[in-house]
Amino acid sequence: MKSFAILKTDSVRPEWAERFGEYPDMFQTVLKRANPNLQFAVYDVQLGEYPDSKDQHGAYLVTGSKAGVYEDHEWLPPLENFVRDLVQADIPLIGICFGHQLVAQALGGRVGKSDRGWGVGVHRHQWRFKPDWLAMPADDFKVLVSHQDQVQQAPVGLEVLASSD
Repeated sequence: MKSFAILKTDSVRPEWAERFGEYPDMFQTVLKRANPNLQFAVYDVQLGEYPDSKDQHGAYLVTGSKAGVYEDHEWLPPLENFVRDLVQADIPLIGICFGHQLVAQALGGRVGKSDRGWGVGVHRHQWRFKPDWLAMPADDFKVLVSHQDQVQQAPVGLEVLASSD
């Protein structure tokens, strides 16, 4: 089994990192619960770190970040290019929070600040489409959120699985 690569796009506040770890630590903890045999590699893309080859890993995860995907950061264009290369190569990829916004923007979607301001707390999300592999019987679910950015238009050819008000 190939390893799972985590593309780190931010650091946890120092006062929290000691207790909770960095973003890659958090994802590794959760994913190892599902499969204790998973092996991980971490790349700090803000520092320009990437694998030697996109095929080096079996799947990729883009973490959350305080940055906005539409902001002017030197590290964002190379990350968007890398994401497009992964998608073109049909390599599994998941984006969490900022990561999903970055994937959407890299593939031609539109991301911006919500005109409703910040979303904070537990929010209800509704399934718009439930794939066969998803074993969740409820029509909605709750997620803890802290964001003001949102995917405002999904990329052509991608299907939105769930959304919230």
